[in-house]
Amino acid sequence: MVSNRCKMVVKEVLKEMGLHFIIVDLGEVEIMETLTDIQREQLKISLLESGLELMDNKKAVLIEKIKNIIIQLIHHSEETIKTNFSDYLSEKLNHNYTYLANLFSEVQGTTIEQFIILHKVERIKELIIYGELNITEIAWKLNYSSIAHLSNQFKKITGLSPMHFKQLKDKRRKPIEEI
Repeated sequence: MVSNRCKMVVKEVLKEMGLHFIIVDLGEVEIMETLTDIQREQLKISLLESGLELMDNKKAVLIEKIKNIIIQLIHHSEETIKTNFSDYLSEKLNHNYTYLANLFSEVQGTTIEQFIILHKVERIKELIIYGELNITEIAWKLNYSSIAHLSNQFKKITGLSPMHFKQLKDKRRKPIEEI
């Protein structure tokens, strides 16, 4: 679960099944009842019908938690990111970062760092399109050491500089008066 909409879907599925939840959070659900095998299978099917997946494997759950923490911090947090991701993940998940990084790479076929960079670039695109922040403010908000660092990562992933991306975005839209 990576959005509030996903949480709503899970809550609805649990209610339909007559299950009472204590917590429905991003990637995590705690219910009051002990599930029977039949209920677990029914829950799995209901979630799949909604495009979600029930995960029982502890490693898969940990991978999802890593992803959810990163997505939450980059896309859904209004706070300025002023922390080292490796320390933050280790603290949040109570695991050594080396273990988390190796597990993530093994299962996902990419590094946590690359996953973070891809999400930061998507967030940069979003912030550029909204136009509420300039590149300096975006770099500060996403904890880049400099505008040059942000620009280099952005160009490496997209093939465009942030300014060129902004110009393309501006060229795609025309004011009503010009149509």
